[in-house]
Amino acid sequence: MVNVIIAVLFCIVPAPIIFLNNRFKIVEKIGIVLICYLAGILVGNIGVLPESFSGIQATIQDVSVCLALPLILFSLDIKKGFRTTKTGIKCMGLAILSITVIAFILQIIFRDNPLAPQLAGLSMGVYTGGTPNITSIKAAIGVDDNTFLIFNTYDMVISIIYMLVMLSSGKFLIKKIFKLKDFEGDKNVSVDGNECQETTSYKGMFEPKTFGKLMLALLLSAAIVGVSYVAGTFVKGYETAVTILLITTLSIVCSMFKPVRSIKMTTNLGMYIIYIFCFTVATMADINKLIDIDVTIIIYVAVGIYGSMLLHALLCKIFKIDFDTMVITSVSAICSPPFVPAVANSLKNNAALISGITTGIIGYAVGNYLGVAVHWLFSRLPF
Repeated sequence: MVNVIIAVLFCIVPAPIIFLNNRFKIVEKIGIVLICYLAGILVGNIGVLPESFSGIQATIQDVSVCLALPLILFSLDIKKGFRTTKTGIKCMGLAILSITVIAFILQIIFRDNPLAPQLAGLSMGVYTGGTPNITSIKAAIGVDDNTFLIFNTYDMVISIIYMLVMLSSGKFLIKKIFKLKDFEGDKNVSVDGNECQETTSYKGMFEPKTFGKLMLALLLSAAIVGVSYVAGTFVKGYETAVTILLITTLSIVCSMFKPVRSIKMTTNLGMYIIYIFCFTVATMADINKLIDIDVTIIIYVAVGIYGSMLLHALLCKIFKIDFDTMVITSVSAICSPPFVPAVANSLKNNAALISGITTGIIGYAVGNYLGVAVHWLFSRLPF
């Protein structure tokens, strides 16, 4: 009974954090994900959790990420995305190419480190779509909890500096260095639409009509997870990877049906479940292992973020991509769509907002495939 109560409390933890995030600027600047991690580390290291709860922790961790992924992908509108933001999609392709090249270079440098292929896979996931990708890839390629937490913690800290650059006049230094051209379209286009809803706002979620459809979406997500899990058991040795990739594929297929895609706040619900995952995985970490700096992981994170950003800017110069699209696509790839609105506002460009969110959601979709593929390839390279 005690374990059941604790499990329920784990599921409730993100709610007050979201409430504070929407009320206080300082909490918003720190970020919900980082606070969930910090709270989880605290709870997991003060000795309040019984040893018998460890199995439930692992279950919450695995189930939460699998349930969240379809909910986030249900809002993907592939046809609209390709029709309205061709330049943004081209720019996203360059962002993916950039992190791929950086990951390959790091693989060569750290080829003697057995963790290198896993770190490359995590980098591909988190720097093409963000937290939903990295949590899925963690499960798919078997990254241990402490390595995952250290990687994600370094990512959070270093990403804060990156976001400060992109939200301030610092980003214009990139424009000056690489001489990127100005945005040529209409910056004041409408941004109405389900895909542009603020993902940290849960206002109206419990209205009967909205809540009822969300529960149906959650049931559909559970069905996708169930089918994928059963199918994955038939591929011995690759069960988890196949399950995650099937979840991604089936979710994208479902997003092609308008009744599914039009359900409001599926992304919000998916992100709430991701916050549960973040808190849970943090409670499983040993703080003593987190304190010691892991040079390899911090290099992967720092070079992954700033190396891929600089290479991305250079490629945008070569392929004549404008500055606004480069910045917003870089943010949507490295930090995920929830960070896009703030940067679009700093650019005073509504069109960039639409492009950033669309390409970011596409990043959610392709990140899992890329992360698993890069891990598989790099773990088999002869060097």
